Amino acid sequence: MRTLSNTTSFWVSAAVVAHALWTSAAPSITYPLYAEQWGLTPTVTTAIFAVYPVALVVALLLFGDLSDFIGRRKTLLLGLTASFIGVLLFALAPSVGWVFVGRAFMGIGVALSLSPGSAAMIEFSAPGQVKRASSIATAATAVGLACAVLLGGALIQYAPFPTHLNFWVLLCVIATLFAATWFLPRHTVNEARGRWKIRAPHAPASLRGVLTAAAVAVTASYAIGALMLSLGAQIALQLIGSDNALVTGSVLALFAIVIGVVATVAKGIGAARAIVVGGGNTVASMALLVVSSTAHSLPLFLAAAVTAGAGYSLLFLGGLTMISENAPKHHRAGTLSIVYLVAYLMQGLIALGLGITATGAGLQVAVDFGAPFIAATGIAAIVIAVVVSRAAPHAPSPQVGHE
Repeated sequence: MRTLSNTTSFWVSAAVVAHALWTSAAPSITYPLYAEQWGLTPTVTTAIFAVYPVALVVALLLFGDLSDFIGRRKTLLLGLTASFIGVLLFALAPSVGWVFVGRAFMGIGVALSLSPGSAAMIEFSAPGQVKRASSIATAATAVGLACAVLLGGALIQYAPFPTHLNFWVLLCVIATLFAATWFLPRHTVNEARGRWKIRAPHAPASLRGVLTAAAVAVTASYAIGALMLSLGAQIALQLIGSDNALVTGSVLALFAIVIGVVATVAKGIGAARAIVVGGGNTVASMALLVVSSTAHSLPLFLAAAVTAGAGYSLLFLGGLTMISENAPKHHRAGTLSIVYLVAYLMQGLIALGLGITATGAGLQVAVDFGAPFIAATGIAAIVIAVVVSRAAPHAPSPQVGHE
């Protein structure tokens, strides 16, 4: 069968990474509509959000290193299939139960595509271009987020079927990606290690420090995402006073656009430095978010979104670059899976905690307590990155093998 070139395969893999974040964020603008249509509390809407990382974590625990054994292509096809099922359930959903099941399938789909897609980008990139691959992977996540909230906001506000059409569009995108992924090279990087079996993903002991720094950095970035994507639309509606879905989506899209722009500009920066600057931006963004929600100020909320996007981008970029530069190719997907596992588990717990707090004590209280906690994760990322960066081992440049 004819296969794609390395360059085309790189961009298809980047599109799969973008799909993962689009799928993750697609329901974000729809949560207020679900709440109104089905009478849901903030606890239920954030539980919908939290089901996704819980399912994703379980899938990572079971299948985190699958692509290291059976190849990136096969695993990506499995992930896209699960994502398709999840999005289809949202597109058809007549009740909240369908949404919960669909969210679980989305989590499984992203678990099977995000780590292999990130690893494939590194392996399909030109020699010596690891930092560029990490930068584009970060930008791809931003493109996915922007499509979810901006296109979703426009369709919800101005098109018919506001709780369904957004997901039909995403279904078409996933189907197109599946067709393109089918023609990726049939490569694998772990031929000598025997048959795959279900087990938790693992990494060499020599990577423990790097893995810790990367996991905390990505966790801090995903903590920002938990607040912005699970409650951002409701913050804009209830605390800022914006009742236009496109305006709300544009604010959240600004968050995503900044992620992509910063990732592109900062692609040459060292991993530890990116984490340090990203952690500082996280602290500043959370302070701005608290002030904007208290003062009911849209300009300050915009400033918070911009600063949060920069923090997310640099933390994610720094964490991904640490793994890309140091993990051996036959452990790359498994090591990335550990990072994503920790990050998504914490994201789910944070989102659920924010929802429970918002239901019991009000949305403002949830912001007042959640923002300092997220700022603390940014500070932790700074400290750990500084401590471990100088001792990080370096892996050889990745090469692509074939099945």
